[in-house]
Amino acid sequence: MPGLTPGADGRRLFGPIARLTVVLLLLGFMGMAGAVAATDFERDLPGATDIPGLPRFEGSVIIGHRVSPFDETLIPTGPWETGTGDWKQTIKASGRRTRLVYLAPSNASSLEVIRNYRRALEDLGYEPLYQCSGFEECGDGVDRFYGEAANGKQLTDSHLLKHVYSDTTVQEPRLYSARRQTPNGDSYVFVFAALQDNFADSAAGNRVAIFVEEVLSQPMRERMVSIEAKEMAQGLSDAGRIAVHGIQFDFDQATIKDESKPQLEQIALMLVENPELKLYIVGHTDNRGTLEYNMDLSRRRAEEVVRTLIQSYGILGERLKPMGVAGLAPLTSNATEEGRALNRRVEIVAQ
Repeated sequence: MPGLTPGADGRRLFGPIARLTVVLLLLGFMGMAGAVAATDFERDLPGATDIPGLPRFEGSVIIGHRVSPFDETLIPTGPWETGTGDWKQTIKASGRRTRLVYLAPSNASSLEVIRNYRRALEDLGYEPLYQCSGFEECGDGVDRFYGEAANGKQLTDSHLLKHVYSDTTVQEPRLYSARRQTPNGDSYVFVFAALQDNFADSAAGNRVAIFVEEVLSQPMRERMVSIEAKEMAQGLSDAGRIAVHGIQFDFDQATIKDESKPQLEQIALMLVENPELKLYIVGHTDNRGTLEYNMDLSRRRAEEVVRTLIQSYGILGERLKPMGVAGLAPLTSNATEEGRALNRRVEIVAQ
């Protein structure tokens, strides 16, 4: 058989011609794979859909999609401040949160994209909150709102999505945010469009990327049930610690929400019923943001719980010691919002 030579044990080994043929075939398959990868940017990400009721820019495709049943975020109502690395003015919105990243057609400009979104949203009854064009109006480094994961907007499902608006490549940034009252709650929309490259895949670069976020404000479905004093005491006896999800805080703050009162009452009752018990109050966060920031936030939240137990429930301060461990001891993966919600908690630990 041409191109094959028999081996010492009777097996046939690839000869030079056959090896060349295999190399050419592999190169052909690699070329085909590259072609397939490129065409992926001409169709939507499997399973991804537009935000109900909101149109997309004609010819654009979805490359990133994330829906959280209940989440909290900041909608910009002012420019980006380079010094602080944050928006100058915002509205805090909570509810059903959807984030999408589109790639616009290669011949579209960010001006054309943002004007179409603005017109479409206004036709739907949205009232503008803020709009800007260019780095001078929107703020130098405005693309960092997405480029830095700590700001809470970035989709991190893939290397490709992490590098949308790759550093130093963004041109002609434009922003529009708006609000509309609906029967299901207030809808907040934030649209950002800019010409950009993508360091992860050049095929996704040299075209306008569109970030669209909507928060449909609605009451959070109550999931966290207060743990009774006796159950907490038993948990401490069995394992030395117990996770408490019934203490909730304002977004990115150490302020305890009013709905935390039943759980705080049960902790105080447990301490009254067990006068020899001393506790570490340990704050935990998810993994969004830097470790240093979350260490400080988790510590401040623990301190606020201790302060409340002392001032509102008469517990002696010497029985409580606040600690913060950020996201260093997760209960589950931080890959989903549900997982991050479980990891954001207070734990009580027996001293």
